[in-house]
Amino acid sequence: MDVKILAVVAVLMVMMYAPPAQAKPISLVERCYCRSTVNSVPRSYIRELRFIHTPNCPFQVIAKLKSNKEVCMNPEIRWLQQYLKNALNKIKKTKQGN
Repeated sequence: MDVKILAVVAVLMVMMYAPPAQAKPISLVERCYCRSTVNSVPRSYIRELRFIHTPNCPFQVIAKLKSNKEVCMNPEIRWLQQYLKNALNKIKKTKQGN
């Protein structure tokens, strides 16, 4: 018998009788959306901001530009930090008013 055929048969036999893997597939929801970020997007180009927090990923900020392109922004940008601080203060004020 040819050695290649014997090797293929051996591999198939191992695959058939090997116990199933215990690893679970990674959900698409749990993957990090932003793999790289940009630091220099002018605020006038931004149409909307989205904030995403998923397990095992850093805080992610997605900016939708007026050209309908989406980019991941560095959450450490100074004006973005100030924007988040103002938004949190506004939420706290509305909760205190109720």
